[in-house]
Amino acid sequence: MILDVMNLKKWLTNVFLLTLAMITTTSDGFVGVNVGTDVSDLPAASNMVNILKAHQITHVRLYDANTQLLKALSNTSIEVVVGVTNEEVLRIGESASAAAAWINKNVLAYVPSTNITGIAVGSEVLSTIPNVAPVLVPAMNSLHKALVAANLNFRVKVSTPHSMDIIPKPFPPSTATFNSSWNSTMVQLLQFLKNTNSSFMLNAYPYYGYTKGDGIFPIEYALFKPLPSVKQIVDPNTLFHYNSMFDAMVDAAYYSIDALHFSDIPVVVTETGWPSLGGSNEPDATVGNAETYNNNLIRRVQNDSGPPSQPNMPISAYIYELFNEDKRNGPISEKNWGIFYPNGSAIYPLSLSASGQINGTYASVFCVAKDGADSDKLQAGLNYACGQGGANCAAIQQGQPCYLPNNVKSHASFAFNDYYQKTHSTGGTCDFDGTATITTKDPSYGSCIYTGSSNSTGDGMSLAPMALGPSSSSEATSNMQVCSLQYLISVIGAFLTLVVL
Repeated sequence: MILDVMNLKKWLTNVFLLTLAMITTTSDGFVGVNVGTDVSDLPAASNMVNILKAHQITHVRLYDANTQLLKALSNTSIEVVVGVTNEEVLRIGESASAAAAWINKNVLAYVPSTNITGIAVGSEVLSTIPNVAPVLVPAMNSLHKALVAANLNFRVKVSTPHSMDIIPKPFPPSTATFNSSWNSTMVQLLQFLKNTNSSFMLNAYPYYGYTKGDGIFPIEYALFKPLPSVKQIVDPNTLFHYNSMFDAMVDAAYYSIDALHFSDIPVVVTETGWPSLGGSNEPDATVGNAETYNNNLIRRVQNDSGPPSQPNMPISAYIYELFNEDKRNGPISEKNWGIFYPNGSAIYPLSLSASGQINGTYASVFCVAKDGADSDKLQAGLNYACGQGGANCAAIQQGQPCYLPNNVKSHASFAFNDYYQKTHSTGGTCDFDGTATITTKDPSYGSCIYTGSSNSTGDGMSLAPMALGPSSSSEATSNMQVCSLQYLISVIGAFLTLVVL
């Protein structure tokens, strides 16, 4: 009897996780953001997550399994792709026990509170460290088997990002093929993706396609801008019209997959974007072009269609990247792909969805005193903000709306926030010797209204995370999720009943 109950518990656990995956997975395209950390003044992990939440970003990709970020992302519902670094691939590919240890340390230690849904094994391994190629698929297999052992294989998918360099001639898309020297590895890889219902990860950069194209394609094509009739880009074999280089790159990947006799493997773009600054020999790396590209990319993804050869396969894409990584090597453009400054202000306006926009005001984020902060440091910060910092501190004077409660933490929070709201667009930070933090919850109360608040009643306000994709799903998808939720509730009830047995 005890064995039967234990088996039933295990079965219900599997059903619970499977149903949860069904609820949280949709076929709509989404826009996510890559989070790199080669930044001199990198914000604290909690502040980085507050920036994501404030701007309704619900999909992120990390380049490693950063402990601080994974902890900060807990209980946010943000979908996270964690990364196996290139330096780790060889060891994991040669040792199943190393793969299991990696899963235990970097996935099992955080789920389910942190919503890890994918593992990116290396970054452009075939292009950057080809000597590791023979163990790439074995590494992916070992990680997948470790997920199977943990009953997470249907929730956490394993793949590996590829550079467009593995497709030597991406145009016309209909004749595109992978570099034949990688055929053996690619067949193994595609079979793995097919068997595990995983996606093909592609890093697609029209910026490089244009700048290295010697004028073959107009810049409008790279920026998703409308093309005049005399400049239409057409595949001569299929007669498909390509309105953007981005679509042509994604289609080149689909045709390359098809050339190896595989199908129904979705392509997800794990990196794409445009630099906002470049050197004298990089004239196309401008704020204007970056703003145009990323806004048009978001609109492209939100139309929920695929490229010409796969119109029913919506494209999802991760913008490269959250912050400018000034510590990276290479040309000036390499350091300037970010969409935010480290203080949370936007580098340029970016329309995330039909209901939201990143802009310079950043009014939905506040700077307040940390709980438990040293009172002497808080007082020093308060003095600076109200003095040299130029904050308007009239509201915290005796008899004014924000005077009570009369303590240094409350007064400092008001002053810190007023300073931050006025200066963050020009580089002002929310730090004050480590005593301040960013929050998305409006700290206004009663008649005390904080600078930047849109809440006239003073009630607390927080932004609900919202995917950077279509604002609504199809009725069929909604109905399926409702049914799945009802089923999940019944499973939870049965599971909890057994737990107490």
